[in-house]
Amino acid sequence: MEDFTQIRIKQLKMEDFTQIRIKQLKEDYENCGFPRTNSEYTVEEQMLPMRDGRRMKTVIYRPVGSERYPVLLRRTCYPSDKGLIQVDAENCALRGYAFVYQFCRGTGGSEGEWFPNINERDDGIDTVNWICEQPWCEAVGCWGASYTALTGWAFADAAKGKVSSMFLVHYGTDRFASAYHKGLFHHDILTSWSMQNAGRPVDADYISSCRYLPHIEVDEALWGGKLSWYRDYISNEYPEDAYWQQGWWKQLREIPSKVEIPLYILSGWYDHHHESTMKTWSRLRRETRKMSWLEIGGWNHGLQPVLQDKKVENIENVEAVKALTWFELTLKKKQVPEQKIRYYVPGKDCWMEADSWEKIPRQNQTLYLDADHQSLCQDVSGLPTSTCGYTYDPDDPVPTNGGDCTLASWLKTGSLLQEKPGWREDVVSFLSEPLEKERIINGQIEVELWVRTDRENTAFFASIDEMTPEGNSYHIRTSGTTIRHELPRGERYVPGTPVKVTLDMSDICYALPAGSRIRIDVTSSDFPQYHAHSNQPGDWAEAKENVIAHQTILTGKDYPSCVKIPCQKT
Repeated sequence: MEDFTQIRIKQLKMEDFTQIRIKQLKEDYENCGFPRTNSEYTVEEQMLPMRDGRRMKTVIYRPVGSERYPVLLRRTCYPSDKGLIQVDAENCALRGYAFVYQFCRGTGGSEGEWFPNINERDDGIDTVNWICEQPWCEAVGCWGASYTALTGWAFADAAKGKVSSMFLVHYGTDRFASAYHKGLFHHDILTSWSMQNAGRPVDADYISSCRYLPHIEVDEALWGGKLSWYRDYISNEYPEDAYWQQGWWKQLREIPSKVEIPLYILSGWYDHHHESTMKTWSRLRRETRKMSWLEIGGWNHGLQPVLQDKKVENIENVEAVKALTWFELTLKKKQVPEQKIRYYVPGKDCWMEADSWEKIPRQNQTLYLDADHQSLCQDVSGLPTSTCGYTYDPDDPVPTNGGDCTLASWLKTGSLLQEKPGWREDVVSFLSEPLEKERIINGQIEVELWVRTDRENTAFFASIDEMTPEGNSYHIRTSGTTIRHELPRGERYVPGTPVKVTLDMSDICYALPAGSRIRIDVTSSDFPQYHAHSNQPGDWAEAKENVIAHQTILTGKDYPSCVKIPCQKT
């Protein structure tokens, strides 16, 4: 296993990342443990008509030597991934599968207008119906990651009787969870993706785009014209907004509760869709969960290990092996799987299993912030009220380093080495005493802060890190919130008033060895993982200028700012 830093440097400098990925994928198949069963395959291309007459470019790989075979379907909007898809198609065909891949409408030679998300349900259903009618089709499975997993989720509730199983990687059906967290927009997910998939070339600088004010006009100002679906994202910052509660996003969110086929759901602790994926798993029918797999690894969106200075010898991050294992069971052997929940433990380099994610034995450890000593303690009853403060300037935000919800900033994703405590004047660090014994964090960490500010609206962030006995800190989780989204909708905050804010973090499993310390950093920005809050009231995307905010953290028995850490019982 190469040194983490050297791998990242190589990735950063390589001129053709796709070719490196293709080479690695070929090696994965050579070492996958599933031998070739066929020596030849045929390739056919069709323009497959959909119900509205538009034709989708569809490529069919079929093994030679059999009359009928299980079929794997992948629908994609990424023409640049063609080389990678062909490697999957060739190797699956040589192992007894037909492999059908299709470009979503308006991409890769398919007809129609590219408009993300909304056409994938009907086009997916039409494509599956066509496959099922072919004399060479024995059974159908869907395999996709990220947007190509969305194309499977889009019709998963309509798949019974036609699709035997799905292997869906790094995507959840709660789109709001991937777009916002308490009024903070995920630039690094949706702004970057929208720029890359606008349906036209966008040459604007990414960071300049994220900083543009008012952000509602960034498309016309920098991207060459209005992008209506991006404006929809940035104009609806509440989960109860009609945009999220009606139409396609409501339908997609409700699909898991109607699925009746086995699913293999693969996520990563540092994948930007992880929170949405966990919500999706929880919404599956009980009967569906009983025949489905949930697996969570220590990797990013590309299944790359992102656990700096930690052993990853047992990371098990080869997607092709997982796919072949699943489809061997569900398509070739035609078996109904038994529920399996597996999760990787960073810091222990091992996997654990559970009967139910919700029922894993956990116990909260509460540590209280002490502003006087910038420490964490177990008892708040004797702590007098104390405060500490900092100035937050949106024009100089704290840069993301160790992202949970990052895509464009992929080199900053994961459990990375952090700066020293209090490394900036607008970062306040709190440290615990060394742990007497190992603890395994497992679940959703929550930070409660008592704060005040001199603005009507602002943001607060908290990150939790592991500090080793040597003094090195490694990221575990981050979350943020805004004053506006801590109050009932429409209620205005009175500047200078103490208020409690809650920063809830997405699920994580992480082993803290004895002798390590828990570190909490409090600040007001994490850019570009989230938008840099302007400190202005009103809708964030409408703000025309940034203003400075003066922030205060309150601690003590009257203002019990704390962190609640769910620890797995062993």
